[in-house]
Amino acid sequence: MVRVRLSVAERREDMLRAAVQQIEARGVSAVRIADVASALGVSNALVLYHFSTKEKLVAAAFRYAAEGDLAQLRKLLGRRTSAVRRLRAAVRWYAPTGVAKGWKLWIEGWAAALREPVLREVAGDLDQQWKAALIEVITEGVASGEFRCEDPVSAVWRLTALLDGLAVQMSSYPGTLSRTTVLEWTDDALARELGIERTALTAATR
Repeated sequence: MVRVRLSVAERREDMLRAAVQQIEARGVSAVRIADVASALGVSNALVLYHFSTKEKLVAAAFRYAAEGDLAQLRKLLGRRTSAVRRLRAAVRWYAPTGVAKGWKLWIEGWAAALREPVLREVAGDLDQQWKAALIEVITEGVASGEFRCEDPVSAVWRLTALLDGLAVQMSSYPGTLSRTTVLEWTDDALARELGIERTALTAATR
């Protein structure tokens, strides 16, 4: 069997993907360099050569996974349609009952960031990028007269706080809330923050 020689970038990406899978399976505190190495059939030393410490590997894996979700968010918000359509599509995708895959990793990251400065810096930067993307579209919608929102920054903080809290609850206690209920609450919150009736929100996005 011919062994394919990977470039440095390809090797690092393989390690990041494996680290994400191991973190999701074991949690940040329990995952080891050896787990990632074993999953790829390489030595611990090779993983350490690329990332030097477990903490740096975990932070890089978190950024790798979260940036994938961030790219999808920006894709949804960048569509050529009304601001309200883009916002509702993005919020419903991002909601814990949507199709965004990063919730488990985000929750693991929040917990670990309490004690890991490197991860805290990475998570904080990514969180601000999420908020900035939503703030931009809300500001655009206000300027075009689609809706009324006196303080887009505060609105986004409240909206993401709701979604983050629901994600923690639903991940910790699965089955306690239905998908329908969560999406109704999400629509309620979005309509309230945009200063429009909920019926106007849903009518605009049919």
